[in-house]
Amino acid sequence: MSKTISRRRALGAAAWLAWPVSALAASQQLYEAAEPHMGSVIRIKLYAAGPQQGAAAFRAAFDRITQLDEALSDYKPASELNRIGRSAVGNPVGVSQDLFRVLAASLKLSEESAGAFDVTLGPVIRLWRQARTDHRIPTPEALREAAGRCGYRKLHLDAAAGTVLLDQPGMQLDLGAIAKGYAADAALLVLAQSGIRSALVAASGDLAIGEAPPGQRGWKIGVSRGGSEGGLERILVLHNAAVSTSGDAEQHLQIEGKRYSHIVDPATNMGLTTPITVTIVARRGMDADSLATAVSVLGADRGMAVIRKHPDAAALIITGEGAAMGVVESAGWNQLSHEDLLP
Repeated sequence: MSKTISRRRALGAAAWLAWPVSALAASQQLYEAAEPHMGSVIRIKLYAAGPQQGAAAFRAAFDRITQLDEALSDYKPASELNRIGRSAVGNPVGVSQDLFRVLAASLKLSEESAGAFDVTLGPVIRLWRQARTDHRIPTPEALREAAGRCGYRKLHLDAAAGTVLLDQPGMQLDLGAIAKGYAADAALLVLAQSGIRSALVAASGDLAIGEAPPGQRGWKIGVSRGGSEGGLERILVLHNAAVSTSGDAEQHLQIEGKRYSHIVDPATNMGLTTPITVTIVARRGMDADSLATAVSVLGADRGMAVIRKHPDAAALIITGEGAAMGVVESAGWNQLSHEDLLP
């Protein structure tokens, strides 16, 4: 555990944290810790009365993330998610509250986005993962076969019974576009239950933010232009909020001069080829995380139509590169608390 205050730290494709450096309240000190979970490094910063309270809070938060990884991971064969993929075909299976909440939120966004967000796309996503390893685009035949085992309407939830039902064998659920946001939310809740209310959980590009640091208006979050252009767009000052950035700066496949994003469009089963970086600010990490992916697939115009269905969400969408770069902001983006950038 370290109390070192970092002025700037890269997080995901397009966000970094500007940690407060003013004098701390006498009864609170800033602590930080990081552990590998969910395929990335999870970083937590919190204000505590002393090292013992901080250490206990860190342990509780990281243990909660471990628990969620065991339930929501599509990489771990024994995870609850993968178990229902094998057992819920034609047979309703009871699941944990965590998994049910995530699946319910996923289906709701699938309906709102006309299928642009789809957690049943696992078979196609696995082909693209292998494609990045093999440096070879999946064949049309393989994509058609995999797509035949996808479709959010083949996933059924019974809220009263708490069960999940899948329509056909070979379906694979993938929560990669929502699980980290949910885990960040859950870790922040555990910290609050431990008496820590001023905290920030960073799960790659997904941030869950608690109350403001002592003596501050909020946590300072730098949002960049993304892509190869870099450069800051704005410094947000946030509390009790979540931020997620989605883009292909870190994960993509380059073939014959064409870049295929790790984000797959369910309508075409192809990795996105149009440069786009989406930053969402919402009340919950689960919402920010999933909306960032849905808007990336939909593009600026259709994506903003979905954002308007979420009055507590704000969006910054950056499309294209270089001279062709375009910036689109939702109605709520400029209303966010922020600091002007220095020249």
